[in-house]
Formats: sequence, structure tokens, C-alpha cells
Amino acid sequence: MTSNIKVSVIPEYDSKNSYPSENRYVFKYNITIENDGSFPIKVIKRKWLIFDVGFGYTEIIGDGVIGLTPEIPTGDNFAYFSNVMLRSGVGNMSGKYLVKNMNTQETFEIDIPKFNLLSEVLSN
Repeated sequence: MTSNIKVSVIPEYDSKNSYPSENRYVFKYNITIENDGSFPIKVIKRKWLIFDVGFGYTEIIGDGVIGLTPEIPTGDNFAYFSNVMLRSGVGNMSGKYLVKNMNTQETFEIDIPKFNLLSEVLSN
């Protein structure tokens, strides 16, 4: 929770689109951004830090989320899913959103909590 904005993440291993023999492990992640603050916000940018065991960190920076810059009124939420591919099958992700207070036009960052990525193939 940052500035009364809550970000929840549910990761899931995508076995149908993964090919472990080719070092291709795909994970879906569902994100919900809940605006419990006193003003509407707009998601302007995202920054991800992706850790892939044995391959290190990758930083991804881009506009909005999934091609959108959603506005989230007070008391509302925005949910979406995306995916990431790891080569090792084990890692984690964390990040930040740059959001705009739609009343004042000021921008600030909110945290995306770190979440683990572990393929089912490797967890057995």
C-alpha cells in the first residue's frame, strides 16, 4: 500500500506456453490496483525489475500498462494480466508505477510488491 493505493499480484506458471527443454518458462501475473485514496489517479508509466536465477536482472520501463493509461476513480480498481518469460524457471519481479493525481496533476510512485516465480516443473 502506497498513498492509499493497493497493488495486489497473483502469479501463475503457464505450463501450456512453456517449453522447459528450450529454457522457456512463461508466467502469467494478475494485477489489481485499488484506489482507496481521496483522489482519482491515472497510471502513467511502469518500471519492472525482473530477476531470473542464473541470468540476473532485467529492467523494463514503459508507458502505462498493457498499452493503456487507465484512470482509477476513488474507491475503484483496475485489474489486468500480463506475462513474463524466464530462462531458468525460477525468479521474481517487483516494480513501481508512476501515477498522476488527477485533481492536482502531481505525479508520484507506488510500489508493486515483489512476487516469486517458480515453475511447477522445478518445484517437484
